[in-house]
Parts: sequence; C-alpha cells; structure tokens
Amino acid sequence: MTTQEFTVPDHWKWFTDSRYGMFIHWGPYAQYGRGEQILFREHLDQREYAVQAAAWNPQHFDPELWAATAVKAGFKYACFTTRHHDGYCMWDSAYTDYSSAKLAPQRDFVREYVDAFRKAGLRIGLYYSWIDWRLPAYFDGPAKDPEGWEKVRNYLHNQVKELLTNYGRIDHFFFDGVWPRNADELQSVELLEDMRRLQPGILVNNRLGYSSAHDEYRVDGGVGAGDSDTLGDFGTPEHLIVADRKRLWESCQVSTWRLWSHVFGERWRPADYLLDMLCECAEKGGAHGGNLLLNCGPTADGELPPEFVERALDIGRWLEVHGEAIYGSDGGSITEFITRGRQTTSGNFLYLIIRFWDGRPEMRLADLTSKVKSVTLLTTGQTLEFEQRDAELFIKGLPAEAPSRLFPVIRVECEGKPEANQWGRERLWEGDPARVAEWARSQRGTSVYADGIER
Repeated sequence: MTTQEFTVPDHWKWFTDSRYGMFIHWGPYAQYGRGEQILFREHLDQREYAVQAAAWNPQHFDPELWAATAVKAGFKYACFTTRHHDGYCMWDSAYTDYSSAKLAPQRDFVREYVDAFRKAGLRIGLYYSWIDWRLPAYFDGPAKDPEGWEKVRNYLHNQVKELLTNYGRIDHFFFDGVWPRNADELQSVELLEDMRRLQPGILVNNRLGYSSAHDEYRVDGGVGAGDSDTLGDFGTPEHLIVADRKRLWESCQVSTWRLWSHVFGERWRPADYLLDMLCECAEKGGAHGGNLLLNCGPTADGELPPEFVERALDIGRWLEVHGEAIYGSDGGSITEFITRGRQTTSGNFLYLIIRFWDGRPEMRLADLTSKVKSVTLLTTGQTLEFEQRDAELFIKGLPAEAPSRLFPVIRVECEGKPEANQWGRERLWEGDPARVAEWARSQRGTSVYADGIER
C-alpha cells in the first residue's frame, strides 16, 4: 500500500478533523506519585500494592469538570486508561473483583468518563493493556503453561469485548504492553475481528504484536510508525513525532518531562513546547492523521493538576483564534520554513505558524509558485499588504511586537492549492544536488575565493 493509495474512509474523517486528543492515565498507581509503572520499575511487593489499590478511593473525581476542561482546552477526543499494566480495572468487570466498582470507590469510572465526555461532544477512546504484571501465565506464555495461558488470553479477550459492549459507541481503542507475547499467541487479529463486529467503524491502534501469520512485521508502534500494511488502523509513535505513510497516526506525548501518571515533583513542559508538538503533528500529517494525543495524569484524589489545566487552557485560547490552521488541516511544509516556524494547509490556504517573531516589518517567503489572492494576520484579523515576484512572496506591514504570546499565524490565500517549486519541495540534505551546484555556479562562480573567480 502506497501513500497515494490510502484514502481516509468517511467514518474515520472525524480523526483527521480532530488533530488533538487528551490522553488520561489514572489509577491507583497515582497514590505513589512516581509513575504508572511503579509496581514493576521499583518491583514493589505485589500483595502490599494490591492492598493499597483496593483501598484507593478518590473523592474529587468529577468527570463533567474534566470534560468541560477538555472542551475549553480545544481537545476533540479523549482516551481513558481502563486498565494499565498493574491489572486494576476502572470499570465494573464481570471477570474480576479487582476493580473500582467492587473495591473501595464502588464506582464505574469508565461509565462516568464515557457519559460525561460523550455529553460534552467529545469522541470516546479507551486504553487497555495486554500485559498484567500480576499474572505469571502471561509471562510464562503458552509454551510453558498452556492451560494458564489460555485462561489469561480468554480473560483479556472477554474484557475487551465487555468494554465494547456495555458503554455505547466507542470511537478509538488504544492497546498497549504486548511484550513479551506476540499477535499469534494473543490471537489479537481474531480479537480485532470481534471488535469490528461489536463496534463497526472503530479505530484500533497498531500495538497488536508481531505476527508470523500476518505480514511478518512487528507493529508495536511505540518506537516508530510500524511496518505492517494491515495490522492496526493508526500508528502510535510514543515520545516522538514520526509520520506514518501507511495509515492514520497520532503521536502520544506527555505534558511533563517523562512520566504518564501523576508524579510528585515532575517537571512540566511549557505551553509553547506543547503547542509546537501539536503544530508539528499537523504539519507532518496530511491526509494520514498527524494527531497529537497529549497526556494528563490526574491526582490520586481525582483532580486535574493545575499545571496541566493552565497549559491546556492556554493552548485552548490559541486554538479559539487559530484553530483553522490545525483542525481538519491537510498537512503543510509547502516551502522551507524552519527558520521561522511551521506550515499547514487547508484547501487554498497556507498557514504560516511563526515560532520565531523577528519584529521586522517585512517577511520574505521563498519558493511558493501559487498565485496569492490575500494575506491576513490571523491572530488579529488584520489584512496585510504583499508583493509577489515569481516564486517570492513579500508580506508587509508586520507589527514590531509579536501579536500573540504563543505563535502568531499568517494566513495566505492562493488561487488554488498551495504549491512550490523544486526548492520548496526538496529541502536541506535531500533532493537533487545538481540544483545546489547550479545555484552556486550561477550566482557566484566556482572557486574558493571570496569573489568566486578562479585564480
């Protein structure tokens, strides 16, 4: 399957229109304040952890407040951790009593999340971990413990089908934690067929494990785009932004420095850094996705950290003004623009997202061949004067002070879809080196001397 052959079905266009999702890592591990994987990373006592998890009883979880905050922040969908690697279930599962519904909270947190976020107009995503650190048979596998393995696999399949049966329309499903098993052992492809029967049109990510029966590729996705053409509807590069040319994709990123769940003393990335990740995803996305799934780790008591809310609402205010450059955009980077910022496109519009505002009254944009109709400083609504000379666009009348604390945006309207010349299409370290040779030869000569003239 080539990039040109891939078209987004109508029932998945909500994903490319959204561009921005909220990832929610929340569970009893938040009590420790050292990350969602603390049970394994610090190899804690399993029994002691279970006792503390059973007693966990958050009093300030308000899913409607979470949803209202997500809407104000500009998120269009969310993904909630139904069960992480510690095995604790955040819903009323018929297959275990290790859950929020049967232990101290006596609440179905998945139900409350789904109802509140759906009511707020957000698309619904669920996260589910294959791995369960409590279960020896998962790690022994079918070769060492065939009976135990079959029991575990049935448990996993039953829980996934339960989540897709009892909570209405689910739009997005995020598997995680395949290691050390593979797709054939997990029968993840067979499970995927059941999932599609239960939820037609659902988007399922590519962390389904290696399969010798299907494509012979590993598609666990966390360290890159994945290679399989068939396993998984969207790629999930983690902690990095890598375009996937075979499928839709979203980069899952933390809003802190490293960890996903609430952590005492974690350092927070600033709002402009988080916004730049969103802009980079949109710039690289094109018709193949290019979404940002930005994480929030609520506190053990169920509150959104104020540091996250502050940054998320800052980005939300930016999106209220500049959202047309992100939502439903068609990717960008039409011309070389890294010295100033990023680009996205939508129809006949080219958006210049200025990361570095230099305060000069005029900006030169090289290599745009499309005829320009108008230029607008989207941040203020001001119409800007411009002059076009062949493939050079000169934008005039720019203010000395940046008109936005975050990234100002200039909207360039063209007579057709924005297009570039060879220099715009081929960038530094790529393309035909002959163009560089001719550029140097025609403009200065061939020698090492300052005037370019041979001696």
